[in-house]
Amino acid sequence: MISMTLASGGKTTIIRTERGLTIAGERITLYDVMDYVTAQYPPKLIRDILSLTEEQINAALSYIQANRAEVEAEYQTILQEAEESRQYWEERNRERFAQIAQLPPPPGREAAWEKLQTQKAKLKAKLDSQV
Repeated sequence: MISMTLASGGKTTIIRTERGLTIAGERITLYDVMDYVTAQYPPKLIRDILSLTEEQINAALSYIQANRAEVEAEYQTILQEAEESRQYWEERNRERFAQIAQLPPPPGREAAWEKLQTQKAKLKAKLDSQV
């Protein structure tokens, strides 16, 4: 099934692909746009960040507004799937990251390694104090 918004020239601007609701001719989904909409970015900034034309951003925002419930439901599903994927890979790689952390510094880079470890410790302490 193809969902669409017709531009003033009669072209389809929003289509449904295997990736979901997508801006025609782009690899940008409406869920990409929703990330910025929910963060309350202004349309011009969203357009510039995603390198869209005025017509494309207007079509995307119009489609989101006209179909808010449908787009929001799909967006929440996408966010949930992304979180599940992140958790899966974090768990899967936890042991490997621990092994890597135990490796000695590369030869000749001990000073840089020590500086990096100091910065990591400072960042961890800062994050721990905020919790």
